[in-house]
Amino acid sequence: MDEKAKLLESLLESAKEYGKTSFDLIRLKIIDKLADTVSSAIPLSVVIILSATFVLFLSIGLAFWFGDLTGRVFFGFFIVAGIYILLAVIIHFFMHKRIKRRIGNYFIKQLLK
Repeated sequence: MDEKAKLLESLLESAKEYGKTSFDLIRLKIIDKLADTVSSAIPLSVVIILSATFVLFLSIGLAFWFGDLTGRVFFGFFIVAGIYILLAVIIHFFMHKRIKRRIGNYFIKQLLK
């Protein structure tokens, strides 16, 4: 009977160690995937920020140029704002699902890599 108790105790200890190891492995895999996803998103964020800055300065330049052509500076800003609202409507109605799918696929691919 004593031998069975020692065997059962050894088995329980092994199961406990297996559970701890499995938990640590899952935790490390999650950390690895999260770190990989974040490290991939940071350079993409930098590119997006630089592109947004470029578009901002281009928009200001176009607004002043259109304003110079029309004779009133604020007309130039209205024209540029109109261009942006037109682009927003086009993107919303025709490209929204495609853009959403591409972004979702990118993050899923990064998580499953």
